[in-house]
Amino acid sequence: MKNIRNYGVETKCVHAGLKETAEGAVVTPIYQTSTFKFNDADHGARLFKGEEEGYIYTRMRNPTVEAMEDAVAILEGGAKALGCASGMAAVHTLFAATLDAGDHIISSESCYGATATLLANVMPRFGITTTFVDTSDIEAVKKAIQPNTKMIYAETPGNPTMVMSDLAEISAIAKSIGAKCAVDNTFMSPILQKPFELGADYIIHSMTKYLNGHADVVAGIIVLKDEKDYPNFRKTLNHLGGTIDPFNSFLVHRGLKTLKLRVMQQQENAVKVADFLNNHHKIEWVRYPGLPSHPQYNLVKKQMSGTGSMIAFELKGGIEAGKILMNNIEIFGLAVSLGGVESLIQHPASMTHAGMSPEARKQAQITDGLVRISVGIENVDDLITALSNGLDKIK
Repeated sequence: MKNIRNYGVETKCVHAGLKETAEGAVVTPIYQTSTFKFNDADHGARLFKGEEEGYIYTRMRNPTVEAMEDAVAILEGGAKALGCASGMAAVHTLFAATLDAGDHIISSESCYGATATLLANVMPRFGITTTFVDTSDIEAVKKAIQPNTKMIYAETPGNPTMVMSDLAEISAIAKSIGAKCAVDNTFMSPILQKPFELGADYIIHSMTKYLNGHADVVAGIIVLKDEKDYPNFRKTLNHLGGTIDPFNSFLVHRGLKTLKLRVMQQQENAVKVADFLNNHHKIEWVRYPGLPSHPQYNLVKKQMSGTGSMIAFELKGGIEAGKILMNNIEIFGLAVSLGGVESLIQHPASMTHAGMSPEARKQAQITDGLVRISVGIENVDDLITALSNGLDKIK
C-alpha cells in the first residue's frame, strides 16, 4: 500500500509491512529458510558487497522478518527497525551499537530487572558504567550527568512502580550534552505513547508483550529515528547473533493487526479495575496513570494519549496478604509478563523477588504488599469479581 504512513493507526496496524508476492498473498508468507540461493557467482558477490538489494542468510535479512520490522517502524513513526530474539537482545544490541569503553549511561532506576542487571553487572566489564536515578526527577537526571555521559535510558512508565518520566525534558537534556535518548516503550506501545515525537533517538520494545499480545512469542525490537544509524545497528545485531526467526516474526506481525483493538479494550477494562481497587478498604494505594491520584497525572495527560492497562497497588497486610490473594485469585493468571489478551497478576515480594532481603527490596521500591496486574480483554465484571473474591480471603 502506497503512502501507508499517511493513514490512520488502525489502517497501519492491519496493512503496514506487507510484502507483495507473485502469488498475491494477503499476508506476508513465512520464509522458513536459513539461506537463499544466488543467481550466479556475480549476483552473490554484488549482494555481499552491498551493491544490490537481496537476501543472503536469514540471520542477516529475511523477508518475513523485514515485513514485521517495517510494520513496527511505521507504527512508531521511525525510519527503520531491527527484530531481536528477545527484549533483552534488543537492549544489549542497543548498548553495543551506540557505546564504547569509557562511556557512561544515566538510566531509570525503575526499569526492567534484567536491564538493570545488565547495566550494573555486565556492562562494567566492558568499561561502560551506569548511574541509576529517579528519572521522574529532572534535577536528579541533570545532577547525574558526567563528562562521558553518552546515553540517557528511560523506561516510562517504570516497572513495576508505574512512575512516569518526562520524555521531552529528558530528550532535551540528552541533546544538550551530545548524548542519545533511548526509551523502553513496552508498557504503552505505539498506540498510547510516541517517544520520537518527544525527542527520543531510539525506542525498544519487548514484543513479547503488547505488540504480539498473545503470550506465545519471546521477541524484542529496536526502532531507529534516523535511517543513517541502521547500517551500524544491523552489523552489530548480526554479529551478536540475537536476531529473531521468521516464524516468531510472522506471529508478531499477525498480532500487530489487532494491536489498537486490544490496547483500547485492555485500557477500558483497566480504568474500571483501577477504580474498584482504589475504593477497596484492604488496599493502601493504587498506582495507575488514569487515576488523578497518580503523582505524575498531569504528565500522563501531556505525554500519553491513553493510560494503558498496567496497574500497581499496595495491599494492607504485606507479604502474607499478597500470598493469600495470589493463592485465591481466579481468571487472572499467576505469572510474570504482561500485555497479552489474558489478565495476569504477580506479587514480587513472595514471587519474583522472594530471594532478596527486605532491605534490598525496599531499595528497589518493591514493598511487601506491592501487586502488579496486567489487565486483559476479558469481561471486566468477571475480573472485578475475581479480585473482590480474592481480597475477601484476606482477614
